Amino acid sequence: MLAARIHEDGGPEVLRVEEVPDPVAGPGEVLVRIRAASLNHLDIWVRKGLPSVPKPRILGADGAGVVEALGDGVEGLFVGQRVVLNPGLEHGDTITVVGEHRDGTHAELIAIEDAQVFPLDDTLSFEVAAAFPLVYETAYRMLVTRAAVQEGEWALIWGIGGGVGTAAFEICRALGVRTIVTSGHDDKLARAVEWGADVAVNHAKADVVQAVREATGKGVDVVVETVGEATWARSLAAVRPSGRVVVCGATSGPNPPAQLHRFWWKQLTVMGSTMGTRDDFLGAYELVRTGRAAVHVDRVYPLSEIAAAHERLESGRQLGKIVLVMPGEGS
Repeated sequence: MLAARIHEDGGPEVLRVEEVPDPVAGPGEVLVRIRAASLNHLDIWVRKGLPSVPKPRILGADGAGVVEALGDGVEGLFVGQRVVLNPGLEHGDTITVVGEHRDGTHAELIAIEDAQVFPLDDTLSFEVAAAFPLVYETAYRMLVTRAAVQEGEWALIWGIGGGVGTAAFEICRALGVRTIVTSGHDDKLARAVEWGADVAVNHAKADVVQAVREATGKGVDVVVETVGEATWARSLAAVRPSGRVVVCGATSGPNPPAQLHRFWWKQLTVMGSTMGTRDDFLGAYELVRTGRAAVHVDRVYPLSEIAAAHERLESGRQLGKIVLVMPGEGS
């Protein structure tokens, strides 16, 4: 089969599309012929060696396709069935990720535990199915499981257009949560308003905290924090007293000034969140499957152009998810 692998850490140039042995479904596993897969910032970090993983390694957390074969003991699925994969691998209290902790989905075939494989509704294309799992599962856990967001509350979401930010916006919209979204690009903000954002702020030009106060009067109930050093102080200033800040990443750096006085003076709850459980995946999938939460695909590339796909994601120009399709495949 063809697969995109890395043999060393580095830039997009280390990605190699090459022939590798076909995987085989072992007991309790499903062999899936991937039709579409998507890119996540996780792929960039792993490619760069942050963290460095054993190599050669096939990247890719998200995928959708067709069941090719069933290993011994697998029930409830059949050969030829359209399926979507849950990239979160649960090990007690720890969740690892397909494509980081084992070979991933940027290949024509993957053998994976049957617990990770779910029937795909005929109403969803392979491209859309491949675009939602990791980021929607992550955002669902942040907002629903951890922050217990409620209808009518306000949420501040940094970086609309990115994977988790866009997923968080769509989940908020589906649940009746009012949204303030930010971006450094006016065209992305205009699109977000078209999608239903209540307030859109250019964080490079405008005062986000002032915009939050004008919109809400007292601050947002929940901040979806994925950026870290560049936004942390403003996140703590923008959240209302007794509000919640939920953190799943720190793309601009993990060590901002703590500003501990904000925590006790405003009596804040700050919580971490990583990936999601099977229940988080199913909750996110239900919102997508029923059309309550839209999935935005930025651009589709053939697997052979994976380096260009990485370059686009790394540039930050995308609005929605970047998707790969396998040779000769599509919806």
